[in-house]
Amino acid sequence: MSSGEDSASDAKAAVTAGGPSRRQVIGMVAAAVATVAVPTTAAATNPTGRTAPATASATEVAARSRQLLATGTLFIGTYTSGGGTGIGLASYDTGTGAITGTGTLQGVGDPSYLAAHPDGGTLYAVNERQDGGVTAIALGESGDHTVLGTRGTGGSSPCHLSVHPGGRWLLSANYGSGDVAVHPIEASGALGERTDLVTHFEPAPGPGQNGPHAHQIVTSPDGAHVLAVDLGTDSVYTYRLDETAGTLTRVSYARLPAGAGPRHLVFHPSGRFAYLANELNNTIAVCAYDPDSGALTPGEPLSTGAGGAGDSFPSQPVITGNGAFVYLANRGHNSLSRFAVEDSGAGLRLLDTVPVGGDYPRQLALSPDGTLLFAANQRSNAVSVFHVDQDSGELASAGDPFASPVAVCVLPL
Repeated sequence: MSSGEDSASDAKAAVTAGGPSRRQVIGMVAAAVATVAVPTTAAATNPTGRTAPATASATEVAARSRQLLATGTLFIGTYTSGGGTGIGLASYDTGTGAITGTGTLQGVGDPSYLAAHPDGGTLYAVNERQDGGVTAIALGESGDHTVLGTRGTGGSSPCHLSVHPGGRWLLSANYGSGDVAVHPIEASGALGERTDLVTHFEPAPGPGQNGPHAHQIVTSPDGAHVLAVDLGTDSVYTYRLDETAGTLTRVSYARLPAGAGPRHLVFHPSGRFAYLANELNNTIAVCAYDPDSGALTPGEPLSTGAGGAGDSFPSQPVITGNGAFVYLANRGHNSLSRFAVEDSGAGLRLLDTVPVGGDYPRQLALSPDGTLLFAANQRSNAVSVFHVDQDSGELASAGDPFASPVAVCVLPL
């Protein structure tokens, strides 16, 4: 295990009151890399409180088989210091959801989170290590991908990154050191030297925290603001990005209840609301967002349907393209929560939870057309796939999970 993982692990252990640390997670994974993926049928026998996901009927399967099949590209992020061998390369059938492995891209250390450039020509990965970095990879049409180079983030253990909608700036969040960084993106897709690094020095860390821990950085739908979610300070910071200089100026921050441990948020397509997963108190909150000021106002925390705090640790929410349904991955409970979006985005109503078909779902992603939902299951070394009903939002298992060592992020294109 690298020194970077040691640092991130120590930080995570300090902040997760009663919950598994990053060190514990990776240790468990390293011991289980050869484990066979958990079939959906086995997962359905997990603890009560969840209803089994619907299984696609023979008629539905036959109908899909008659459709003109198309293929999408899938990239899988891993921990190379915890048993992974690099960025997993795969394709998926957009009709059936079946995944086919096509190899591994090596030479990128601990690529635990991935993002693609809007033009589809470049892939970006964090290097979640003590000496944090971000790596650019040029995507070849025939699969001959090329690593363009790595730039330092100026912090430790970066765990999330995103590309600004304009395609000129890469944003990253350093979990270990609690700061966020900006890098310019060159015409080739390669990264330039860092233009900014902002540390979350206030408010003071929450109960049980040893400092700030930036966990996500995203741009608002209108492109006007950049929001950084910090688990250590129980806060979400709003910045303005100077698109000429590549610098961030803080304009607002929102406080969550002490000990909430906010992790990831996703915006409603209207740009007026966001849904924030709180890792430590096992809740999700609807947040009002003011596009003019950038202020985020969290509402009352809502139950995830996955037990109480300390029993389950929500990781990432995703939303359907029409803004009708939100899905939330629950680690520990090993389930997916389905919420109906109500009141034009101002409300969430829990519909059900279903078994994810694996162990410790770290991250979720919807296919570009919204018909498939992918879940990266870290401890069972597998990616689960579900069909998404476009009317009800109901999830139907697409079959046994795809085996992939230390799957912590999945990016379908």
